[in-house]
Parts: sequence; structure tokens; C-alpha cells
Amino acid sequence: MFKFLNKNKENKNENDENKKSFLKEFQKFAMKGNVLDLAVGVVMGTAFSGIVNSLVNDIIMPLVSIATGSVDFSNLKFIKEYKIDGNVKEFIMPYGKFIQAIINFIIISFSIFIFVKIINIAKEKFLNEETQKAETPKDIVLLEEIRDILKSQNESKRD
Repeated sequence: MFKFLNKNKENKNENDENKKSFLKEFQKFAMKGNVLDLAVGVVMGTAFSGIVNSLVNDIIMPLVSIATGSVDFSNLKFIKEYKIDGNVKEFIMPYGKFIQAIINFIIISFSIFIFVKIINIAKEKFLNEETQKAETPKDIVLLEEIRDILKSQNESKRD
């Protein structure tokens, strides 16, 4: 009976150690740069989505409505009436919301493309400036010259 209790204590200690190990592993994972970058990206993406939705709903779609003769896309829908047991029922498919979602998607995709393109151009410019600034140190140049002289001396001895 006492051995059984000891095994339970051992199992409890192992479980506690496993929990601590799991928590340490999770903490290590959560503190990696990639996870934090991803979290910031999700928050900024959500905020950016709100801006784009406002752009589409409040600016672009009203302009499209004016251009198409005051058609409000969000209210466009297909309605089909049918009878079941003598009762008239309606099937409603609001395709205008779908059109608006497609326009949102296109604008968000284009905006992200432009943003990434600007970031890549800036990154490339920065890297080019860094490589231009990074001249080879004088001691490395001197060592390379010594190496070249030794190579030429070795080649002349072989001939």
C-alpha cells in the first residue's frame, strides 16, 4: 500500500516537472522574434483592414454608385419566391455584399503588394548603402597582398 503512495508521489513529481518543462518551452517559443513579429502583424493587419473597409464602403463604393446610376451594391440581391404548402416563401441571395467583399479583397491585396514593394525597395537601398560603406579593412587588404605574393613565389618555384 505504501509503495502505491510512493508511486503516486513520483508520478506527481514527474507531472510537475513535465508541466514546468512545457511552460518553459512555451515561454521560449512565445518570446522568439518571429512570434512577436507575427502578433504585431496580425494587430496591424486588423487595423489596416478597418481602414481599407472604410475606404471601400465610404469612398469607393459611393463613387461607383454614382458612376453606375446610383446603384448601391450592398443592397443588390436576388429574390426568388416559391410556395410550400400554400405559403409563399422567399429565397434571398445578397450578391451585392459579395461584390463588395471582392472589391475589398482586391484593394487590400493591392495595398499589401504596394507596401511590400516599398519595403523591399527600401531594404535593397539600405543593403546597397551598407555594402558600399563597408570597405575592406587595411589589415585584410595587406593580408590578401601577402597571400598573393606567396602564391606567386610558390608558382615561380614550381616552374
